[in-house]
Amino acid sequence: MDRYGYWNKILHVNLSDRSTWIEEPGDLFFRRYAGGRGLIAHYLLKYVPKGADPLGPDNILVIAPGVLTGAPVPGAGRHSVGAKSPLTGGFGESESGGYW
Repeated sequence: MDRYGYWNKILHVNLSDRSTWIEEPGDLFFRRYAGGRGLIAHYLLKYVPKGADPLGPDNILVIAPGVLTGAPVPGAGRHSVGAKSPLTGGFGESESGGYW
């Protein structure tokens, strides 16, 4: 499978202890959670505990590529950024595009 913007690697950065690690979840993961919003939802549900303060250290910030990022298609350079929203306490996500 051509992954274009995924490369089967997800970088995790913990700003509290300055540690990093790379997750290599496999093709099935990217098929299941295709695109920025799917990846954001997965990681928010996995890592943010219920009742966590949106402005506290338990919240995470997810920066995820779109499905076609890196593909030789005009307008394919999309990415999403998401976290637990301080406004609603729910899913907060924004999408943008452009060249990195």
